[in-house]
Amino acid sequence: MSTAQQVPDILSPEFAADPYPAYRVMRESAPLIWHEATQSYIVSRYEDVERVFKDKAGQFTTDNYDWQLEPVHGKTILQLSGREHAVRRALVAPAFRGADLQEKFLPVIERNSRELIDAFRHTGSADLVSDYATRFPVNVIADMLGLDKADHERFHRWYTAVIAFLGNLSGDPEVTAAGERTRDEFAEYMLPIIRERRDRLGDDLLSTLCAAEVDGVKMSDEDIKAFCSLLLAAGGETTDKAIASIFVNLLLNPEQLAAVREDRSLIARAFAETLRFTPPVQMIMRQSATEVELTGGTVPAGATVTCLIGAANRDGDRYRDPDRFDIFRDDLTTTTAFSAAADHLAFALGRHFCVGALLAKAEVEIGVNQLLDAMPDVRLAEGYDPVEQGVFTRGPQSVPVRFTPAAA
Repeated sequence: MSTAQQVPDILSPEFAADPYPAYRVMRESAPLIWHEATQSYIVSRYEDVERVFKDKAGQFTTDNYDWQLEPVHGKTILQLSGREHAVRRALVAPAFRGADLQEKFLPVIERNSRELIDAFRHTGSADLVSDYATRFPVNVIADMLGLDKADHERFHRWYTAVIAFLGNLSGDPEVTAAGERTRDEFAEYMLPIIRERRDRLGDDLLSTLCAAEVDGVKMSDEDIKAFCSLLLAAGGETTDKAIASIFVNLLLNPEQLAAVREDRSLIARAFAETLRFTPPVQMIMRQSATEVELTGGTVPAGATVTCLIGAANRDGDRYRDPDRFDIFRDDLTTTTAFSAAADHLAFALGRHFCVGALLAKAEVEIGVNQLLDAMPDVRLAEGYDPVEQGVFTRGPQSVPVRFTPAAA
């Protein structure tokens, strides 16, 4: 097995600036690394990450979330297994697919996107990150839950602190403290609302969660609070970065942007390829339940395994010309890209496949459609070179664009 000394360190400034060359070195010469600073085994090849996520042999658990998620969210559905997990997932999943998504929440998504675009459609310029992407998914989730969108700044501050906590690989005590503070603040905010909603159910998602029952089991106030916290962080940060990254990838490949503008059914392909090429979540941890053989060595029982999604999604053994953004590639299946049968790894796989994948797809398709309508000749601001930031989650910090403004 390799040690971190032989490859670029995931905590180094060089890695943060551009992890993709380091990923290549790992896949080729160090597919399994013991990383002292994070006390974890790092895996980078597609076949290994896929195996950990699918976990057909029951060798991996989400016990790592006891220390990774619980301090900021409380106990979440991601930490559960077996029947407990299946029942909780059955309680929350219907809201994110089928009739509920189509009838209840598509109008919410359309309205929130339009409101944000209306603020800049007549100006001829915008920053797609600060003016749109960071606000859109959080506003949608707040609206879905029946929360006050006037609290947007708090929601945004909370999910930023939570994501920083999850990605605090170097153990910065200030980041830890801010994350734990967020848990208390969110509980103080959310629990009274949940109790009030139980007494006066509406047609929002929070009411659905309060009323949902499977096999005689209902979600407790704490269950619901933890799920809402998870939804804000996971649904905010990831969709935010995905939308910004789709535009960067398309703007840097003008012929593909032209194709998407002409045929909007290609938006789903652009999203799937963005999830492969520049996934918003670059790494996910699991814990080994038994001793496991992976490419390059053995992982002992009870170890944290850091799965590098960003590396696995660019594995040349799985994807042809993996470092090229290509919405027309034939080795990525768009029809299954937003289901547990996905062949990219950005939503994980198996029983912990992202419950919000279809919600994210709906947000991205509606958002990109409306943005292209409002900015038919969108282009990057002159002299601007999009820079990605982040290690645990990654995306452009700013995407300033210019376009011919719509007539008032």
